[in-house]
Amino acid sequence: MPRFKKHVFICEHKRPPDDPKGCCSDKNSPEIRELFKQRLKELGLSSIIRANYSGCLDACKYGPVVVVYPEQVWYGHISKDDIEEIIQSHLLNNKPVERLTIYNKKSLL
Repeated sequence: MPRFKKHVFICEHKRPPDDPKGCCSDKNSPEIRELFKQRLKELGLSSIIRANYSGCLDACKYGPVVVVYPEQVWYGHISKDDIEEIIQSHLLNNKPVERLTIYNKKSLL
C-alpha cells in the first residue's frame, strides 16, 4: 500500500542567468515548495500528501511549474497566492484548478 496518496512536485531547477529558457528557481519555486509543505503540515495532511523538490520538468516557459501525481496534472505560472486553491480544490476535493493547468493526463493522451 502506498504511503502517500498524492505527490506534489515543484520544479526548483536552476539555470545560469543568461539561459534563454529561464528557470523555476528564479521565479520563487523554493518558497512555493516551502509554503506547500508548511500548509500541508498545518492541515495535518503531510502524512498522506507529499510536497517535494523536483529537478527540471522541461516546461520552463510555464515556470514555476508544479505537477500533482497520480493525476498527472501540470500547473504553470504558480504563485504563493495559488497554493491554498490548489490544496483545497485539487488535493482535498480532486478538482484540478483549470485556470492554472498547462498539461493533464487527458491532454497527454
